Amino acid sequence: MKKYLLLTMVAMFTFAPLAANASCDEVVETIQQTIINNGVPVENFTLTVVDNDNAEQSEGKVVGNCENNTKKIVYTRH
Repeated sequence: MKKYLLLTMVAMFTFAPLAANASCDEVVETIQQTIINNGVPVENFTLTVVDNDNAEQSEGKVVGNCENNTKKIVYTRH
């Protein structure tokens, strides 16, 4: 059990920085697939990548970030 816990912790610390620096395209695809899997048709929403400074002015909800937290991903349903 301790061995499993140790391996899990090592994996988390190894892959967490990689996920933090993920490209926006990869993150948008992951979020889009999650939304589709929850039953929302792809034509009923938009995911937009905006700079952090523009996220507050955007209509919609911030659902993620990318490029080392320099950009936000905004979800808009229509």
